[in-house]
Amino acid sequence: MLASQIGYYSLIIGLFFSLLIIPFLIKNLNDKKIIDIKIFHISFLQLVFSIISFGGLISSFVKSDFSNETVYNNSHTTKPLFYKISGTWGNHEGSLLLWLMILTSFIFLFLIKTKDQPKKYRILTLLFQQAIIIGFFLFILITSNPFNYLLPIPNEGLGLNPILQDPALAIHPPILYLGYVGSSIIFSGSLSGLVNGYISRSWAKHMKTWILSSWIFLTIGIMLGSIWAYYELGWGGFWFWDPVENISLMPWLCLTALLHCIIVLEKKETLVSWTVILSITTFTLSMCGTFLVRSGILNSIHTFANDPSRGIFILFFLFILIIMSLVIFFLFFKNENKKNYKTYFLSKEISILVNNWFIMYFLSVVLIGTVYPIFLEVLTNEKISIGPPFFNKLIIPFLIIFLIFMSIGPNLHWIKFKVVKFKFQFFILFLISLLISFLILKNIGSKNLVNTLLISASFYLFFVTIKDFFAKDFFNYSQKISHFGFSLLVLSILLNSIFSSEIITNLKVGENFNFKNEIISFNSIEKKKDNNYESIIGNFTIVDHKNNSIKLRPELRIYNQPVTITSEADIKTSLFSDKFLVMNLVKGNDYFNVKYQVKPFMIWIWLSVLLMSLGGTLSFLKKKYEK
Repeated sequence: MLASQIGYYSLIIGLFFSLLIIPFLIKNLNDKKIIDIKIFHISFLQLVFSIISFGGLISSFVKSDFSNETVYNNSHTTKPLFYKISGTWGNHEGSLLLWLMILTSFIFLFLIKTKDQPKKYRILTLLFQQAIIIGFFLFILITSNPFNYLLPIPNEGLGLNPILQDPALAIHPPILYLGYVGSSIIFSGSLSGLVNGYISRSWAKHMKTWILSSWIFLTIGIMLGSIWAYYELGWGGFWFWDPVENISLMPWLCLTALLHCIIVLEKKETLVSWTVILSITTFTLSMCGTFLVRSGILNSIHTFANDPSRGIFILFFLFILIIMSLVIFFLFFKNENKKNYKTYFLSKEISILVNNWFIMYFLSVVLIGTVYPIFLEVLTNEKISIGPPFFNKLIIPFLIIFLIFMSIGPNLHWIKFKVVKFKFQFFILFLISLLISFLILKNIGSKNLVNTLLISASFYLFFVTIKDFFAKDFFNYSQKISHFGFSLLVLSILLNSIFSSEIITNLKVGENFNFKNEIISFNSIEKKKDNNYESIIGNFTIVDHKNNSIKLRPELRIYNQPVTITSEADIKTSLFSDKFLVMNLVKGNDYFNVKYQVKPFMIWIWLSVLLMSLGGTLSFLKKKYEK
């Protein structure tokens, strides 16, 4: 109880300091002197009390203090300590408090790391950022207080959703939030840069650090969520166009486009409007994700809350921020001094611009596919589900052109393109890609032209990125690694979708079934008891045509609080394929529903994302791009 009280009053004190800093910032705005030291002190105290508040909530979870309503709804005495701690942010209230703590951390970090930036720019950025922080303080205290008191005090809690009791998902939200919250600094910095007329090469160099860090965290966060969905939900895949998956994908697409724009801005001081608009859009989409996930209007396994009042608050807050940002853009952008550079069609900046248009198209498709069912239900009370066929049909044809442009773009020069130098090499690589595509599709008996072009474009990008590592006049290894990672990701996903196979059947102990060149035997079951669940473990043996065998042990877990049955897949991972086996109960008899999948190149999907993140990390550490 004491920890909750400390957390609650620390939250109020934190709000007090977040309001107190505003007059000091306004007073210091036009002051010629250095930034008032009091601003540093107040910002630090704001951060300290946010940390104390979050620490109070963690302490309440660890001690199983069920006088705290949030703890009661999301914890249990039998839950392992690790999941008691991760349960702190595995709920609506706790996740918002984590958001707030990261917000206050980032603004203090911005304050102490930007001493080389113009004072007025720093002050205005702080003002915009404080507006966001105050909004989150009010949102938490008014609609989502994590320290509500329960009386009488329950003896036991309701427990955490069992599917959230997983190591990958425990660290997935904090990393994802680092990416989301990082976009707020980009948003505030862009608006401040506009007002001060400071959108320039030096600003781009400074802002690139924040863009890169946000992109890296968001990339890794999405990957961890995808890995969790793969082995925990029993879907047997890495992406299902689930609404909340899409919510995280949209700001990532924006950040990717913004990252390329900031490179052009740093090099040539062009694409200013693109940079500012993408900065605003990225933060808007991050906030929209917060609204949709927490409003309860999304039908997804990821959603936290079912209280529309919370969503309305966020929606209203977001509306104010969008209107403010658009007003600032239209008032100040037209007064900016823009330099005109002569550009050529075959130049690096044009290639980046074209690919950004494609990224915006992909973003639009994902946005429509995610929000259209919501609007349709509001207008007609009709519920529909938009799945992979919708996204595949609208994205794949344009993805082909995108991949080709991405193959050529990094090899172009700024301002102009030397055609002779690359023409022959690119032609040969494209012919090789077409040949490989033809052989693959012939092997699977497909004559689809779109698939042929897609496979060709994927291999083409893959070969070009490999070639770039050996180019003597191409030294930007961070870019090479990221682009190679992306090419490997696209190729791995494509080959995975082509060569994946599965079978679903009902089996009882002692039975076998044949699948292609393999025999799957259901040998036995065993039972095990843990602190907060009991499990039924199936023992399976899979023997291929070469008499090689593997053992798989999928598991059914029956949790006691809340009473829930989950399916835990067992996966045998090798360099080129995964053997995936999951089982479920069949009511009324002794049979189990068994799903067996062969998933090629799964490990390469995860490795490719890590390569992309590694390239971004190298750029971040280097703090500047090489020519």
